[in-house]
Order: sequence, then structure tokens, then C-alpha cells
Amino acid sequence: MDRSVTMCAEVLEVGDGYLLVRNYGDDQEIIVRTPCFCRYSPDDSVRITYNGIMTLSLPPQINAMKIVKLN
Repeated sequence: MDRSVTMCAEVLEVGDGYLLVRNYGDDQEIIVRTPCFCRYSPDDSVRITYNGIMTLSLPPQINAMKIVKLN
């Protein structure tokens, strides 16, 4: 059974193996773990698919299964 979740967000920061994004749905900042960080820049809009698991840390973290640049 596929339990993937999708969110649209703005990239705030690009780091070594992660993106810091702001979820358009609830304005929450989230760390997205991904090996594909070099394709993205701050202010990019992205659609992120992840396995539905989000840590309880501040900010919360997810592991991206797929990221698509929207702009």
C-alpha cells in the first residue's frame, strides 16, 4: 500500500544533503533530506513526495522520495 504524501513548498535554504522549505499549506518550515540538493535554489517552488513520516524535531524533518521543481 502506497502511503506517500505530497506537499508544495518554497525553498528557503540549500545545504549539504538537505533543503529547508516552507510548506505552502500550513507555513511550517521543514527540513527535507535529499541527495538532489544541487538542482534547487532559494525561492524555488517545489512539489515534494515523501513517505508520510515526519519527525517531531524542530523544525520537523522528512526524507524525500521525489522532488519536482515547479518554477
